[in-house]
Order: sequence, then C-alpha cells, then structure tokens
Amino acid sequence: MSEVEITLREATGNDAKELLAISQQVSQETDFLIMDERGMNLPEDLLATQLDTIYESDTNFLLLAFADDQAIGAASIRASDEARIAHIGEVGIFIAKDYWDLGLGTLMLEELLAIVNDESALGRLELTVQERNTRAIHLYEKFDFQTEAILARGAKSEDGEYLDVRLMSLLVGE
Repeated sequence: MSEVEITLREATGNDAKELLAISQQVSQETDFLIMDERGMNLPEDLLATQLDTIYESDTNFLLLAFADDQAIGAASIRASDEARIAHIGEVGIFIAKDYWDLGLGTLMLEELLAIVNDESALGRLELTVQERNTRAIHLYEKFDFQTEAILARGAKSEDGEYLDVRLMSLLVGE
C-alpha cells in the first residue's frame, strides 16, 4: 500500500452513515469482534442521535479514522451513567483489514488516552480481547493495560468454538 494520509476526529451525528458502513465492512473481515457480520445493527437516524449525545459527553468518546474521506476505523470509550461505575470507560477499537499493521491502532489509542487525560473524569479504562487476537493484546500492553483475568469461554466463534477472552485495564488520572 502506498503512503496514506490518515485523519482522526471525533464522530458526530453526521457520521452515522460512514460508521455503519465501516462497522459492516469490518465485521465481515474479522471474527475478533463482538459484532457479528451485520456490524452495528442500528437505524441510521438512531445512531446519528447517539453519536451527537456521545460528542457532547465528557465520559464517552468515539473517534473515526479516515483515509481519503473514507472511514477506515473507529475507537471508542463508553462509560455508564450509573454513579458507582461512571468512572469506568470501556475501550473498543476496530480497523478495516486493509489498514492493519500500519500503526493505526496505536495512533487511535494514543488519541483516546490524550482525550481521557485532558477532558474526562474517568479513572479506569477496561476492555476485553480474545486471547487469539495477539496483535490487539500487544497494542494494549504497549500502553500499559494490565491483564486482570482470563475469561474461559468468554466468547464463541461463528462455528460454535468457545474462545477465551482476556480482561485488561488501565488506571488513569493518577
């Protein structure tokens, strides 16, 4: 692949169509995600409303990555509204297969962590990742995420095979 200029920015409601399209594409390219082959299965107008709400939030963030004005990936942090756990953000990243191994995951995670450290009251980030997704585990370890547990049979493959899942976390704002 020739050199590509990547743009990262926070998603708004205007990005709903692009986010749906990239989620559907990625969900067909990999089975490492919780999403099935349909991707985000939401009506575009509902997703647009949710994206505007996320954009206005100080504990929820969604970044989109673009190459030549086409969405190629997303990175998010989602926190609960429940007071006792509102300080915990759940991290999620997905990238179109053509853009794997180019450092995009690193770029998106760096940006998310900068936003969290500058703009939020989150004190803990956590995620789950399939044990077989060694690239993602390496990425998270590079940013000091720690393994807290291995969840036996934490996911199931499309062919019914049980998969172990790693629970990882990072304490922020210390």
